[in-house]
Amino acid sequence: MRQVRKRRVFYIPGFDPIHPRRYRELYRKEAAAQAGISGFDLTLSPMQGRRFGWCTRARIEGAEVEAEFEVLVWSDIVRAQMQGGLVATYAQLVRTAWTYISTGALRRLMRLRKGPVIAAFYPVAALLLQLALALGIGALLGAGAASLAGLVGLPGGLARWPVWLASAWAVLEWFRRHDNRLFAHYLMHDYAFAARRNGANPDALEHRLDGFADRLAEALCSDADEVLLVGHSSGAHLGVSVLARLIRSGRVPEGGPALGFLSLGQVVPMMSFLPRAEGLRSDLAYLSTREEIAWVDVTAPGDGCAFALCDPVAVSGVAPEGQRWPLVISAAFTQTLSPARWRELRWRFFRLHFQYLCAFDRPGDYDYFRVTAGPLTLAERFAGRAPSRQVIRAATSPHVTVAA
Repeated sequence: MRQVRKRRVFYIPGFDPIHPRRYRELYRKEAAAQAGISGFDLTLSPMQGRRFGWCTRARIEGAEVEAEFEVLVWSDIVRAQMQGGLVATYAQLVRTAWTYISTGALRRLMRLRKGPVIAAFYPVAALLLQLALALGIGALLGAGAASLAGLVGLPGGLARWPVWLASAWAVLEWFRRHDNRLFAHYLMHDYAFAARRNGANPDALEHRLDGFADRLAEALCSDADEVLLVGHSSGAHLGVSVLARLIRSGRVPEGGPALGFLSLGQVVPMMSFLPRAEGLRSDLAYLSTREEIAWVDVTAPGDGCAFALCDPVAVSGVAPEGQRWPLVISAAFTQTLSPARWRELRWRFFRLHFQYLCAFDRPGDYDYFRVTAGPLTLAERFAGRAPSRQVIRAATSPHVTVAA
């Protein structure tokens, strides 16, 4: 068994415009909570240098382990996608809905898992409801303005339409400014990002993924015992592409650190089911057979925002002969969270989507902090672990072409 004393962890967030310090603070808070529950010691310290991350020293399972965490940042690309204001958001709504419907992706996604598809409908329904409310309030205020204009002998139309439009716009702007509670605009931008090029990555993101692969290649030449890539939500399919280009380029040295990939709460089908996602489908097929990595995919049926227990390679219709990865397992929220904690979180859908990065008060074999700061490699920790019995592997994507 390979003892891990030093680990390099790289984390790819999902579609998130917020500064990556939020992930350091989340790790600090939740690691302390898990340490108190599970009885291990873990401390954080700042990372030296220009890159964003943190370092940990832990005593877990009787061993001392040092780890260096780095957030692979693409939040600037996310923020650029979210520019444009109200008109751009509603234009994205129309374009995104048409893309998923006209390509057949929406119908196939609904066959796969209804939870994340319902989650995708939420921003559409919320934005349309906001528009209806804005127009209704604008109409009422416009009618009042017309009545007042009539009392002073002015044509009602001179007051009605400007007041109607100004009021409706003000209401929509109010909703946009309070989106940190409603998440309608945020989620609309998220789904629009995948649909914008029918599943193909924009050039800026492609260049960023090349840079991420370079960072992993550097770490594989270090004195670390394991290099672990973690991809959460949309970051999972980005991680697939990073590792595929890393291995294709021959930059995984023999006898070097163990290489692991932990995908959490993945939403791969939202991208891979689109017609121009040939590159991603090619990467999925390629990575699923490689001996250089261990790939564990963790989801939970209680997470309505993820494609829970869906083998991302198989459901995308590109599972090759000899598929090895991923090992698909469940975080089993109803078992790994106490009944009281589950009741507290059950209807907080966005929070549950981040539970994979948080403490469990009844931890099972998946424990984010043992995986990232403990003494076993990802491969060794899950050696002999059978896939969850409810894994979905039926090829469902309407598009299965791959890049040459």
